Amino acid sequence: MTALPRLARTMGAAATAALLALAMAGPASAAARPQAGVTVQAVSPAHHHESPEYYVSLGDSLAAGYQPNVGHNTDVSYTDQLFARLKQHDPDLVHIKLGCSGETTESMINGGICSYPGATSQLDAAVKFLRAHRGHVSYVTLDIGANDVDGCLKGGSIDPACASQGIATVAAQMPQITKALHRAGGSHPRYAGMNYYDPFLAVWLTGPAGQQAAQLSTQLGVGLNGAVAAGLRAGDFRLADVSTAFSTLDFADQVTLPGFGQVPLNVARICTWTWECTPFHDIHANPTGHAVIAGVFQELFRHHRR
Repeated sequence: MTALPRLARTMGAAATAALLALAMAGPASAAARPQAGVTVQAVSPAHHHESPEYYVSLGDSLAAGYQPNVGHNTDVSYTDQLFARLKQHDPDLVHIKLGCSGETTESMINGGICSYPGATSQLDAAVKFLRAHRGHVSYVTLDIGANDVDGCLKGGSIDPACASQGIATVAAQMPQITKALHRAGGSHPRYAGMNYYDPFLAVWLTGPAGQQAAQLSTQLGVGLNGAVAAGLRAGDFRLADVSTAFSTLDFADQVTLPGFGQVPLNVARICTWTWECTPFHDIHANPTGHAVIAGVFQELFRHHRR
């Protein structure tokens, strides 16, 4: 692998529109099982309350649950797994899943990739939902920004102009996203957004040149995650530190990776928790990796009581 693959998969606009229509309709509509795109996971009629609490998730293909082994979005995403955990303590919780594979900060604001009925973009759809259900949204989660620096690692080196432009875009647009969400949702929800692991670390396994490239890739990750963290703070979002959970900067600790021998801990975790070291050579978290990410959010919410 010589470049960071694109974190993008386009989804069907028709299915998306129909599902968000259910979301905007509120709790009266039960959720169908979607194939891709926006998802509404609701409670059964037996447990249904007149004014349920909602979990609204936004983001890119991680939030949407894309898996390369099936080639489409799934329900193994960290947002789905987090919802299942939160629902254990709140059986009436409803998940409004807005994630869009391929989303950038710009497209989240302005649209252009996924379609949302009655809204111009993923952000617009979320803002309208938060306003319509103000006081009844318990959780808002966000992941965005990875696609803004997609392609900035080429031939084992960082394209400085590409990286600078992408990080600057995230730095400028993340605050717009988080502030808009917080203004719409008010003080009732618990807001959290994640930073990113570094899938390019897998190139470490290709030899000395790959090991140098893997270390260079962390420089891009530090810059991106810094912009993400600042953007989250601007909108009073808490940080779900996924980068640390994946030990992204830990080249010092060595562990045994089956089939490869001793490797740095960060490399082992990328191989174990994503599809990078499989024949798919894909950057997305696998179900285990998504469970790790869900756990980071869960711990954050556990220590953030209203």
